[in-house]
Amino acid sequence: MFTIRKADTADCRLIHELAWQVFPVTYRNILSKEQIEYMMEWMYSPENIRKQMEEEGHVYLLAYEACEVAGYVSVRPDGKDLYHLEKIYVLPRFQKAHCGSFLFREAIRYIKEQHPAPCRMELNVNRHNPALGFYEHMSMTKVREGDFPIGNGYYMNDYIMGMEL
Repeated sequence: MFTIRKADTADCRLIHELAWQVFPVTYRNILSKEQIEYMMEWMYSPENIRKQMEEEGHVYLLAYEACEVAGYVSVRPDGKDLYHLEKIYVLPRFQKAHCGSFLFREAIRYIKEQHPAPCRMELNVNRHNPALGFYEHMSMTKVREGDFPIGNGYYMNDYIMGMEL
C-alpha cells in the first residue's frame, strides 16, 4: 500500500538522490555513460530541481511504502488544456509492486484537481525504453516522435505519448 506526498523545495536533495538510484539503471543499456551523467546534471541536480519547482511549474509527488520513499512523478502545465508528465521513476525494489501505476494514477488525480475540465496529458519516452509498454498499458498512445537536442551534442530520441483526461 502506497501513500503520496507533494514534494517541496526542501525535497530537492531527496529527489536528486532517488534519481541517481533509478535513472542510470533505467538508461544504462540505452544511453552512453557520458550522456547519462550529462542528463543527470541537466535534469536532476538539486539546483535544477529547485528551478523546475519554483520557475517552471513542475510539481513532484513522492510515493511512500510505510516510511520508505519508493518513487516519484512530476507533472507541469504545458499550455491550455495540456499537462506534461515529466518524470516517473520507481526505485528498483518497488518496480514489481505496482508503484509505477500508483504514481501514474496520482499524477492524473493531481492534474484533474488542478484542471477539472477535459484536458490532455502527454509525456516523452525514449523509443528504446522498456517503460513504453507500461505507458501503453496505462492507455497512452503514441502521437508523434522526435529527436530533441539537449546540448553537448546529445539528443533525446523520444516518442510523445498522450491521453485525454
